[in-house]
Amino acid sequence: MSVTITQITKEQLLELIEDIVEQKIMELLGDPDEGLLIKEETIERLKKQKIETKVGNRGRPFDEVVKELALVESCF
Repeated sequence: MSVTITQITKEQLLELIEDIVEQKIMELLGDPDEGLLIKEETIERLKKQKIETKVGNRGRPFDEVVKELALVESCF
């Protein structure tokens, strides 16, 4: 089944455009991390983070980090 632009929502169109742009950038630039090794300590940290996320621990709130680092929230 074929879908035309007039049949999709604005959000769907934006997502489609984002996907196409990302795909084209990857085609042109490639993966800058391709071929690099991941340190064992980084792998372990990612595994721990995955477990924490799975049990519902999502880390610190974004607003809290912005205040701590004295960042301007309007930049995000």
